[in-house]
Amino acid sequence: MRKILKSAFSDIRGGVRLRHLWIALASEDITDQHRRTRLGPAWVLVNYLIYIGTFYVIFGENPGIPNFTVYMALGMLVFQFVTETIAQGTSLYIREESFIAGTPLPLSVYVLRLTMQSLIRSSYSIQGCLAILLIAGMPITLSWLWSVVGIALLLVIVPPLIVVLATLGAVFPDAQFIVGNMMRVAMFLTPLFWKSASGLRGKLYTWNPLTHFIEVVRIPIVEGVVPVHSQIVCLGIAGVLWIVAIFLLGRFRKKIVFLLS
Repeated sequence: MRKILKSAFSDIRGGVRLRHLWIALASEDITDQHRRTRLGPAWVLVNYLIYIGTFYVIFGENPGIPNFTVYMALGMLVFQFVTETIAQGTSLYIREESFIAGTPLPLSVYVLRLTMQSLIRSSYSIQGCLAILLIAGMPITLSWLWSVVGIALLLVIVPPLIVVLATLGAVFPDAQFIVGNMMRVAMFLTPLFWKSASGLRGKLYTWNPLTHFIEVVRIPIVEGVVPVHSQIVCLGIAGVLWIVAIFLLGRFRKKIVFLLS
């Protein structure tokens, strides 16, 4: 076990030292994805606004949910960030197989690169979300700082989540398709357009991790209170994921290339 921990922390330290590399690569990835387009990465913002606008037209106002537009915009912001990261994370090692086989870079470089790429993409959506909040007349209060804490919690959760999913994808390639289908269904099982209630919805609200990922960001703005329960759940998930991720990173650090071949 000591050898596994030493290997994992060595990989993480190596990845942190190379932060200039994965930050640059993540920025280049975003630019390359929108090369030769007129709007460039701003298409991420446009897509987010179109998405929110479409759902608003379809669902309209929900009298049972105060500030429904804001409720929906914040929920979709976090949901897109998390689900896109999950979908990309499951196939991460498979996509980077040639680089993993041909370079001695720590695995954490690829993980942090994807984390930064997701964060950059979300930064465009955040601009659109803030615009919606201002147009909707949401008062800016100190409770918004708890949403910043919620975002920080998500950033703590994402890297170990990617490690776990990327390793699963390398060991079991079908996982990327299973996870992809689960993410499509998750939109309807996550309180993006509905709130907690009794019965099945209540159980989905309580036991769906995505609920708490969203609520740590959404509740401080929409309701002006601290989402203590969701914060505790997120911290617990983060702790479990980091323990599993460190074990997997140390266990498969030098073996992952053979699993991919």
